[in-house]
Amino acid sequence: MTSTEILEKPVDQGTDDTPEMFHYVRKNKIAESAVMGNFVVALCGETFPVTKSPKPGSPVCPECERIYKQLPAGRD
Repeated sequence: MTSTEILEKPVDQGTDDTPEMFHYVRKNKIAESAVMGNFVVALCGETFPVTKSPKPGSPVCPECERIYKQLPAGRD
């Protein structure tokens, strides 16, 4: 996975029984998942369909955030 494939904003895993937490996923898979309902794989390994975008201050998966911060600079 190249650094340009990582979304700068996490996406919600969309489960109703857990607190809303957002994960980092490949940005080229987000629209496809939102439209088709396909599952995406987060940096932490979670798989889920994209259901919504985060709002500023939304909680982020600690494991995704840890992995994301270790990626090389120039992620955009």
